[in-house]
Amino acid sequence: MPAPFSLLPQKQPAVFVDRDGTLNVQVIREGKPYAPASVAEFRLFPGVPEACQALHAAGYVLVVATNQPDVGRGLQSQAVIEAMHEQLRRLVPEIARIEACYAPGRDESPPDPRRKPEPGMLLDAARDLGLDLSRSWMIGDRWRDIDCGHRAGVRTVFIDFGYEEDLQTRPDFTVKNFPEAARIILAQPEARKLNPAT
Repeated sequence: MPAPFSLLPQKQPAVFVDRDGTLNVQVIREGKPYAPASVAEFRLFPGVPEACQALHAAGYVLVVATNQPDVGRGLQSQAVIEAMHEQLRRLVPEIARIEACYAPGRDESPPDPRRKPEPGMLLDAARDLGLDLSRSWMIGDRWRDIDCGHRAGVRTVFIDFGYEEDLQTRPDFTVKNFPEAARIILAQPEARKLNPAT
């Protein structure tokens, strides 16, 4: 006999976050952002650990969703990417899961369903972790992040660095850095209802 509705576990909301240019400092060349090439180059923006702690304390599950196409293109080692992710987990232990897509993204037909702007990484994490997408968010610094969040049915916060590329979909909010994005999410009425003690 199924459990009464009130006894069913409630799905948790998540904050999905891009990696490069959102959590960690990107490398800018000719007006476009690139991922760090080594663990030595991997460093977080100021305020990122504290902002993640605040989101986690408020009741959000933190999930990183990152395209790493240089692995699929043979330009980067998957082992180096995994070492960066180990470093990220040490710096931000509140992260529940890191989703990475290594598809090259060039001349793929059809496109890989997990490569942003496709929503596969978010949908996979939602299924495996029991997340409520209708109460979730996506934070990123590229048009692909905003489109991915839109396609997954979550609200979006765009970190605007003034890259030489255009957004395809309008984000719900636009900010200058990750801590500002976290403050916007935490200021929403539903965030206060998640954990009244915060």
